[in-house]
Amino acid sequence: MSVTAINKSGEEGHHLDTSAPCNCIPFIIKTEAVKAPSIQLNKNAAGFVKDYIKKNGYFLGKTKDRTAFYFSIMDSVFQQHGLPQELKYLSFVESGLKYNVISRAGAIGPWALMPVAAKQYGLKIGRNDERLDYYKSTHAAAKLLNDLFVQYGDWLLVVAAYNCGPGGIQKAMKRSGSRNYWALQSFLPEETRKHVKKFIAVHYYFERGGSLVTMTKAEREKYLKAMEAFAAKQQEATEANSLSIVVVK
Repeated sequence: MSVTAINKSGEEGHHLDTSAPCNCIPFIIKTEAVKAPSIQLNKNAAGFVKDYIKKNGYFLGKTKDRTAFYFSIMDSVFQQHGLPQELKYLSFVESGLKYNVISRAGAIGPWALMPVAAKQYGLKIGRNDERLDYYKSTHAAAKLLNDLFVQYGDWLLVVAAYNCGPGGIQKAMKRSGSRNYWALQSFLPEETRKHVKKFIAVHYYFERGGSLVTMTKAEREKYLKAMEAFAAKQQEATEANSLSIVVVK
């Protein structure tokens, strides 16, 4: 089970996966973790995610053995860059993790990198194209994803920008008057809207739940505040229990 190390936007100290909500919850009462706030799937994506998994579940299941090795490479690279490991599912949406996929626009490799982006992030293109290398292309994708997060501070906007480019996001923000993905999505290309929902759906299939990368910035901040409040109450309960033990002795 992958662990998301959140070190972006002042969220240091929060480590989440689908088996343990956060390391800020005292270890001795992790059995209470089931009562912790859960990550909710946005209603704008719920129907799509349900239908996508129902339709593609068998195919996704058949790919697990093949994808495990490549996902482990991506986990390692994202950890080096301090990025959420769950971003690896974007590669699955981009290419199905097939290294030799070539789009009509000229994007190549497991991360479907365009020539300009590949060069910008240090890859050689053409003969012996490094976009086809899982390790090197993931490093390039990690740098690109990091730069997009610095720009937007919102993982869903990052996923959208990876598909349609920052220019498309800026236009949608201007036309909608919002920086919230779900508020501006109608101003994005249909392909991009589906791309984001596919990312969420694939994430939910492999992780059996969501994470901070399947939420908007506002949803993420609200969730983390709820987690911190829950952790504080758990800490108070732990201290009260310790005190009662001392008194009994």
